[in-house]
Amino acid sequence: MLLVDVYLDKSPIEGIGVFSKVPIARGTLIWKLDKRFDRLIPVDVYETQTGSMKSYLDRYAYPRRGDPAYIVFEADDARYMNHADDPNCDFSDGDVAHAIRDIAAGEELTCDYNVFFEEGFEFLGDR
Repeated sequence: MLLVDVYLDKSPIEGIGVFSKVPIARGTLIWKLDKRFDRLIPVDVYETQTGSMKSYLDRYAYPRRGDPAYIVFEADDARYMNHADDPNCDFSDGDVAHAIRDIAAGEELTCDYNVFFEEGFEFLGDR
């Protein structure tokens, strides 16, 4: 669950992105897994999905760091956070994320998708 004020807007990176409404100081806790709202979906359930549901989960869910038996589906706008090779948010701690540097109001929040995938992340086909 995002812990900072954000809005969605057109992203220069990809489609829709998550943008900060206010300045965020380096080190600020910006996201925390909240099991009351965020969904932990068992991988065996995910693997049985087909069609549009499978495509949706492939796009908006990711493996849970520290517990590969689950994928995480975020309940809020965090699911629209885009990848950057030089991100401003760090999700490597697993169930929390921090701002790596100061983030200006109006700046897109980004993360490195590779932290969620042991062998790295590759975009599949047209997004």
